[in-house]
Amino acid sequence: MNGRTVAVGGLRLLAELGAAVPTEVSAETRGWAADGRAVLHVVADGRVLGALAVEDEIRPESVEAVEALHRLGMRVAMITGDSQAVADSVARRLGIDEVAAQVLPADKAATVERFQAGGQRVAMIGDGVNDAPALATADVGIAIGAGTDVAVESAGIVLVRDDPRDVVGAIQLSRATYRKMIENLAWATGYNVIAIPVAAGLFVPWGIDLPMSLGAIAMSASTIIVAANAQLLRRLTLRHEPSTGLCRSA
Repeated sequence: MNGRTVAVGGLRLLAELGAAVPTEVSAETRGWAADGRAVLHVVADGRVLGALAVEDEIRPESVEAVEALHRLGMRVAMITGDSQAVADSVARRLGIDEVAAQVLPADKAATVERFQAGGQRVAMIGDGVNDAPALATADVGIAIGAGTDVAVESAGIVLVRDDPRDVVGAIQLSRATYRKMIENLAWATGYNVIAIPVAAGLFVPWGIDLPMSLGAIAMSASTIIVAANAQLLRRLTLRHEPSTGLCRSA
């Protein structure tokens, strides 16, 4: 600016530039940091001119999403480049279980691997270019549709809306679908265990010989029951308010 090089950043920037924070500025910023705000310093020609504080606004739907994930028995972690104090402040307000703070963009994938090291299955949610490696590393990558193309291509699930509650809906739909698969598999197995021996003539020695038409009806009934059970997924309500994002029902 006007021939001078001006930089704005946190403590890492000050260390790189070798700039010292004036006492009067340092006294003020300590209070900001204690409140969980991110402190940025303005540096020109190697000298700190001043500081400013910024704070993330907590969206109500984020709180609801974390609470819903906890009800599903899941732990919630946050990966951020913010300072530890800021990250801890946000985590307390949201009820997040674990925080990885001051993570450089290139280290996000390594952080996901650290979470996986304990044998945990990890779902990563992201929308930026720097999130793509972490999305690909996670067991399930969930991208925000409004994010970058590379993030969308790296993820296995894409949410249309920028709403973290849709993650809960995706998990509920996945669990319900898996439950229906198990139910239909159990029904089909049990049905065939009985039907196949009967069709092979199990009751013929006792004079019971079922006609082929009855067998055809029985097989069709099995298919109809399995299909009808799958259709019950339509009764699943993923969220109450109308939306253009995830479907209300399966």
